[in-house]
Amino acid sequence: MAAFNKFNAFVNDLASKVHNLGADTLKIMLTNTAPVATNAVKADITEITAGNGYTAGGTQASQVPSAQSGGLYTLKLNSVTFTATPGSIGPFRYAVLYNDTAASDQLIGWYDYGTNLTLTSGNQFTVQFDATNGVLTLT
Repeated sequence: MAAFNKFNAFVNDLASKVHNLGADTLKIMLTNTAPVATNAVKADITEITAGNGYTAGGTQASQVPSAQSGGLYTLKLNSVTFTATPGSIGPFRYAVLYNDTAASDQLIGWYDYGTNLTLTSGNQFTVQFDATNGVLTLT
């Protein structure tokens, strides 16, 4: 599983009430351009071209009930699967999590899969989130 990398602005955005992690629509989009920690909004990222099963803006990551326990909040999301049809999707290397409800589509974090990936027709790629530890924790 690829490691989660947080965008720096995410911390400030939480403190500024940009994100309501329990209610906002969070999405995963794919890119082949390396994100950097200083990116702040979706427009800072070059998304792959839509088509063949990939929708511009990516796919919603539906939330698993998330809650705090003992002062620790864990954000849990269901896995997101992309299916290439009728042609290929990609190449891409990074999956970016962002808040589609926020006015400027503020970024949360990204995953680096270490190599360029191309899905040929009929194949799937799943961004699988850690079901136990969640996407991220806040203390």
